[in-house]
Amino acid sequence: MMLPELNGYLTQLGGADYKGYIIALFTLMAGISRPFSGKLTDTIGRVPVMVFGSLVCVVCSLLYPLLTSVAAFLLLRFLHGFSTGFKPTATSAYGADVVHESRRGEALGALSIGYTLGMSISPMAGSFLVETYGYATMFYVSSALAFGSVLILYNIKETLHPTQPFRWQLLRIQRSELFERTALKPATVMLLLAFAYGCMLIMIPEVSVHLGMKKKGLFYACYTITALLVRFIAGKKSDEYGRIPVLIVASIIMCCSMLLLAFTDTIMLFLATACLFGFSHGLYGPTIAAWTVDLCSVENRGKAVSSMYIALEAGIGLGALLSAKIYNNQPSHFAYAFGMAAAMSFVCLLLLLLWRAKSATNKTLTTNETFYPEDL
Repeated sequence: MMLPELNGYLTQLGGADYKGYIIALFTLMAGISRPFSGKLTDTIGRVPVMVFGSLVCVVCSLLYPLLTSVAAFLLLRFLHGFSTGFKPTATSAYGADVVHESRRGEALGALSIGYTLGMSISPMAGSFLVETYGYATMFYVSSALAFGSVLILYNIKETLHPTQPFRWQLLRIQRSELFERTALKPATVMLLLAFAYGCMLIMIPEVSVHLGMKKKGLFYACYTITALLVRFIAGKKSDEYGRIPVLIVASIIMCCSMLLLAFTDTIMLFLATACLFGFSHGLYGPTIAAWTVDLCSVENRGKAVSSMYIALEAGIGLGALLSAKIYNNQPSHFAYAFGMAAAMSFVCLLLLLLWRAKSATNKTLTTNETFYPEDL
């Protein structure tokens, strides 16, 4: 709800030169908090961690209208990152708990439909609220919606058994608890593809203004509706054909969408590119989540998911910060910012092709092994 309007809100406060920090600070805190949320998800339970993440959204959204300086706004954006650091980690672990592993991709794809519906509706709603009632109303409505999430979570059953009561010692993170090694490949793919997402979050409001679009949330609506439609089948297809083949397709489409954004000069092409971006995002989101859970043990599920999300936050944060620096409020620099995101997606494609080739080679070597009785 807030994303299409935060650039304008910060500019109104006198912070036009700090647009890149809107996403970068948010994702920095989210990344810092991931190891804690992963550990707590695997100890005190999924539900308490989800509730905490939602409550952070409630409080921070209420505070935005009260803090009217650039420094205070950026500090609040940093603290707001706790919400994303906690809520999705526990949600993904909860979703993986309640389904059979053979349908994990399909289930996590279904879970993401709720997220996509919210992302398709809320940007347009946020822009409408700002135009009609002002920024404060948008923030208050956002807080009310987050509180609705808390009410729903209050009534769901915990899936982790046994659980531990919270104690401060659980916040002591050992080096081995910072990152789950089994999540390295999914996390690498997530980082490279999320770079484009971070670039998009900062640049799309600017491109919308440049093209003369009054409804800055229209791009977000187009991409999220497309992502929603794709997610009905993406997880199921990854269960059927494998995670890497689906991610290869997603990387190709992401690279093409960023290249088109680099040179878009009409609203129609701009919105068509939004659909391409949404197609890729709808493919890779549930597929990477399912791949992460595939590779880890049950007892480390929260840590593995948090590791994957650390890469997500790093990719979004870097994409937002670097694209804002390259753009520097100069429309002629759009091509450079989006071109860099396209390059990251291409690197991701090369890695996936390499891993698929190695996997095929190892499978061939295994199946061609011959058994001789004398080996006994």
